[in-house]
Amino acid sequence: MKSHIYIAGISMTRLGKFCNLSVKDLVREAVTGAIADAGCVLDDIEAAWFSNTRQGIMEGQNVIRGQCALRAMGFQGIPITNVENACASSSSALREAYANLKAGLCDVALVVGADKMYFPDKREQMFQAFLGGMDVHETEATQKWIREIVTGLDTEKASQQGISVHSIFMDVYAAVAQLHMRLYGTTRRQIAAAAAKNHCHSTQNPLSQYQQAMSVDEVLGDIPISWPLTRSMCAPISDGAAAAVLYNERGRNRFGGSRAARVEAVALVSGLDRKPEDFDRHIGRRAAVQAYEQAGVGPDEIDVAEVHDACSFAEILQIENMGFCKRGEGGPTTERGETALGGRIPVNPSGGLVSKGHPVAATGLIQLYELVTQLRGEAGSRQVDQAQVALAENGGGFWGGEEAATTVTILVGPDR
Repeated sequence: MKSHIYIAGISMTRLGKFCNLSVKDLVREAVTGAIADAGCVLDDIEAAWFSNTRQGIMEGQNVIRGQCALRAMGFQGIPITNVENACASSSSALREAYANLKAGLCDVALVVGADKMYFPDKREQMFQAFLGGMDVHETEATQKWIREIVTGLDTEKASQQGISVHSIFMDVYAAVAQLHMRLYGTTRRQIAAAAAKNHCHSTQNPLSQYQQAMSVDEVLGDIPISWPLTRSMCAPISDGAAAAVLYNERGRNRFGGSRAARVEAVALVSGLDRKPEDFDRHIGRRAAVQAYEQAGVGPDEIDVAEVHDACSFAEILQIENMGFCKRGEGGPTTERGETALGGRIPVNPSGGLVSKGHPVAATGLIQLYELVTQLRGEAGSRQVDQAQVALAENGGGFWGGEEAATTVTILVGPDR
């Protein structure tokens, strides 16, 4: 009989900029919520995986971040493993827990992602931290690659210099967006449509960092960041945490599982050398193919998805990679409303990273929080009708013109 792995309990904090909260505060809230949601107690946890990307850079807390945060809550004796994989950290940690549960090394596991990114007195350091998500020995090569991609493209970017302080990731995304625009005719308005959709979705999510609807024109008229991107097309600096309790069949027999979501696939891939225009070998596409093969489903069977829209162009690219539309059709698909709540394939009903928020190490689990909530039918006004199969795509870092790591996770609901 196949050994299934389940998300028994899951929780997240509200996202925002919380000067008075520490990483430990955020972790305590998320972990306490996940354990209660699973119907177990702290002593039932047999192993834990912990993700954080900023505490070493911003606070000097290196190498044992998980032990520090969890010991403060009373966890003692159990194996605690720190997993750092850029924005894909907590989804990568979940994959490690999944593998250990499959192997029978534990029956009940905890996965935590937490990041405190907002330090108003360390503004320059806040943005320099993003550089570590790329090869620091190849910074000049990356900037040269960006210049080569955009050379000769007929854009209006020269008239929109953008604000001087922003994540270098947005420059990479902007270059890839311009290439996609040239190859497939994707428009700025279509990118803005993805952003406006998610800002609208976030008004129905009480845990979102931003909860203000925006029109397409308002998105286009916002402060320029890196052409074609404006501020409201880009994920903000965020503080927050999420946690999940997972178990295997033995664990499920101990605690029951009427609300548990089953993990059908967790694919993790890294990049490979390819031509920039060869999007069919993009890291996101390859991760999706692996996940679909693991789960034995196809894109037409996905009812709801959360994808990694660190900028709104990324959502357009990723719905193509996930197979929700043909290559080059991401922009028109979005503009027609097919990815909005009530559409053919709702994407980012949570509000996505651009509006819900993006506390880097926690983002993968935060995506899964939304999907488990949807699969349980507990999403309230943003509930996707009859959601039974869900997909999360979570990318991290950059190497060349694509993410350095990408996970795709597929879940099925308690009733399936």
